[in-house]
Amino acid sequence: MAPGASPVTSARVQGAIGLSLAALIVAAWAGLHVYAMFVFELSWASLPLAFAIALVQCWLSVGLFIVSHDAMHGSLAPNAKRLGGIVGAVLLFLYAGFGWKRMRAAHFDHHRLAGRAGDPDFDEHNPAHFGRWYATFLRRYFGWQSLLFVSSVVLIYAFVLKVPLTNIVLLYGLPAIASSLQLFYFGTYRPHTHAGDEFSDRHNARSEDFGTLTSLLTCFHFGYHLEHHRAPHTPWWALPAVRRRASRGAYA
Repeated sequence: MAPGASPVTSARVQGAIGLSLAALIVAAWAGLHVYAMFVFELSWASLPLAFAIALVQCWLSVGLFIVSHDAMHGSLAPNAKRLGGIVGAVLLFLYAGFGWKRMRAAHFDHHRLAGRAGDPDFDEHNPAHFGRWYATFLRRYFGWQSLLFVSSVVLIYAFVLKVPLTNIVLLYGLPAIASSLQLFYFGTYRPHTHAGDEFSDRHNARSEDFGTLTSLLTCFHFGYHLEHHRAPHTPWWALPAVRRRASRGAYA
């Protein structure tokens, strides 16, 4: 098995599936974004559609991050890791102006120190407080680079391209903020929060009991978090299969 390959498929097949799904997610995100910014006309009559667009765009933004996360682990395209890294870096920048090397290093620290002091995704001082932990999460990841990126996009859209401010706020800003909450809640807080129950092993992570569709809609299967920590080279789309194998005792 090639390094970065999932235990459920070959490296070549995994790369073909991963890159194809990534292309679909990016195309859907970009197409909806262009429509929302430059075509959609917001009015009281179209407000319900606007909220539907914002909801879908939030989910697709989560998808951008999850694809880049796979690239960090080399599981996006294990037979073309340089290409996977480029894709991951571009999507991280599109998501919130994040830097590839910094985010990748922080994520590996998370795996090494999961749920303990030094884990950049964990707030050891507030291990069960959603609001304080989320504030810590934002401070650690959304720095000056993200602020500069988002501010530049907003200024260019508003003053150069003349996109209505209501469209920018409702169909760009709101989905971006909501996606960070969605990623944090389903991909960090719920899997790692110390809620009085014991974790099963050193990974200090738990998995949701969601069905496959619910798991996809909540966080692209990132809720199967213990399986991810135990098999980090498994791509997001293969986590349900690993989860099923684990439930049968076929994977540990």
